[in-house]
Amino acid sequence: MLSTTCTSLVLFPPKDIAGMLRNDTESINSTSTDYGHIVQEFPAAVFNPTSPNDIASLILFSNNNSYAPFGIAARGQGHSVRGQDLAPDGVVINMTALSSGSRIVVSESPSLGSYADVGGEQLWIDVLHATLDHGLTPVSWTDYLYLSVGGTLSNAGISGQTFRFGPQISNVYELDVVTGKGDFITCSSTKKPKLFYAVLGGLGQFGIITRARIALQPAPNRAKWVRLLYSNFSAFSSDQELLISTSGKMERDGFDYVEGLLLMQQGPLDLSFYPVADQPLIASLVNQYGIVYTMEVVKYYDDSTRDTVDKVVEKFTKRLSFVPGFMFEQDVSYEEFLDRVRIEEKILQSLGLWDIAHPWMNLFVPKSRISDFDSGVFKDILLKQKVPAALILIYPMNRNKWDGRMSAVIPDEDVFYVVGLLHSSGFNEWPAFDEVNTQLLQFCHDAGIMVKQYLPHYQTQEDWKNHFGSNWQSFQEMKTKSDPNKILAPGQRIFNSLL
Repeated sequence: MLSTTCTSLVLFPPKDIAGMLRNDTESINSTSTDYGHIVQEFPAAVFNPTSPNDIASLILFSNNNSYAPFGIAARGQGHSVRGQDLAPDGVVINMTALSSGSRIVVSESPSLGSYADVGGEQLWIDVLHATLDHGLTPVSWTDYLYLSVGGTLSNAGISGQTFRFGPQISNVYELDVVTGKGDFITCSSTKKPKLFYAVLGGLGQFGIITRARIALQPAPNRAKWVRLLYSNFSAFSSDQELLISTSGKMERDGFDYVEGLLLMQQGPLDLSFYPVADQPLIASLVNQYGIVYTMEVVKYYDDSTRDTVDKVVEKFTKRLSFVPGFMFEQDVSYEEFLDRVRIEEKILQSLGLWDIAHPWMNLFVPKSRISDFDSGVFKDILLKQKVPAALILIYPMNRNKWDGRMSAVIPDEDVFYVVGLLHSSGFNEWPAFDEVNTQLLQFCHDAGIMVKQYLPHYQTQEDWKNHFGSNWQSFQEMKTKSDPNKILAPGQRIFNSLL
């Protein structure tokens, strides 16, 4: 229950929600930081709703508060890294409290085909399990599945399938949203479309997603999981771009997943994917070149394509310019591939290396400058300065798989790259990695490389204006319309009236 020691901003809530507010030490501390473990800001209370109507009541209470509106942050799994899901002196909504009962329903209609209505608090791993029971699956994923549906849709939701199917926000038919005014609205491309497109990738600024209607397709059974090693960046990037140009959404040929990652001389080297007998050869290749670029591709298959999948893999890989002899393959179940990061998580948890600082930097880099980024960042900053490389991702996407009406910001080129520097550090060491991130951004600025941050974090509203560019005015207008008191997602620090 809420004690009288709570800040005056959230005193005297309506009776129907008073019992859902807590400010005990455990509740407050558990929502005062996130996966990044860099920012710590304490809320006044934590809210445990039983229905979307409770969320609407909380938002109305904030708007009508006799002292002043207080900030409200929806928190799913708390997987932001810069405090984006925090609510300093406000209220954090524990979205997982909504998960009692069935909040994943698989259906079909003549106009949409198969789809799933999913609570915004649900985890993608649970969506996968529920849909597989019907022989179906969502088409676009994140690399890590223990994230909430509302959380990823508020950003974009990307991984190696994005080049083909678009981000997760491009595969949504309908949303239920509680706006910053406390209105409960069902929206889609034809019903309240401005709100629908604004919320998708909208960083939680316009409304809290309580339900999403997700596109489904027949699920494959298994995955051919292949990694190919490159010593030359030009060959690596050219081959990645070739593969994403030959795998259209409706094509059965071509790969279903294309990503890339770096193996760097300074390590640490994770070679667990590869046969033990080949690991010394790979390590030797990394030591010889300093950086080895790894292309990771996957072809899904089922019983009907079991006899042809190897021919498809061969058809495309024989056109590629990887280092001869350095192609490695695993054959795994579809679920095993999608849930691959969970295995790594359990290992890191056992070593005490999961709940540590994560000074991550995720960027979208235009294709026209990706070679300059490689030489200026990967080689001149990371390699020369021997920055420990926990995990560095790099892979291309097609702009035509994104919808420009949505709030998510991407470069203005037909092809652009995701670059994820997923640093991990001790709690006292993250500033050194942050200095590398700052150096990286300064290099891009000086070189005129027009990068865009994914999962963005900025210190000033001027930086946010630059981030959104020509879309800033419409973003700001939608904020005024749907959340005039600037209550929602204060941890994003886009509109600073509550900070």
